[in-house]
Amino acid sequence: MATTDVSDDEHDQLLADVFAERCLSRPTLEHVTGRWGVLAVAALLEGTMRFNALRRRVSGVSEKMLAQTLQALERDGFVHREAQPTIPPKVEYSLTPLGHEVAVKLFDLIKLVEGSLPAVIAAQARYDEAKAAN
Repeated sequence: MATTDVSDDEHDQLLADVFAERCLSRPTLEHVTGRWGVLAVAALLEGTMRFNALRRRVSGVSEKMLAQTLQALERDGFVHREAQPTIPPKVEYSLTPLGHEVAVKLFDLIKLVEGSLPAVIAAQARYDEAKAAN
């Protein structure tokens, strides 16, 4: 029996290509790899945290930016938000299984960058000297 309805299988076969201008993976990649997204996800790798503890861990982030970042990461399925009906409300954030998988990879990148810092500083100095000489 033939049907003309669009099946759910077509959505399951959606191909992601982050290099394509309209690919839906681009905003998601931006959420997780933006300055605050990377730091929030990596911090949550340490375990479940309340908002203010996470804000202290991610030094320099404003309350507004952290809230927006967590909302985007929750919407994308990387972060789980649990609000307990207490007075005052107790809200905790943790990584979903997908968020944990992404956080591990981001943490490896963070460690690579931190470990490469002496080489980066040397490269920056060489670059700055060359620019100043021109």
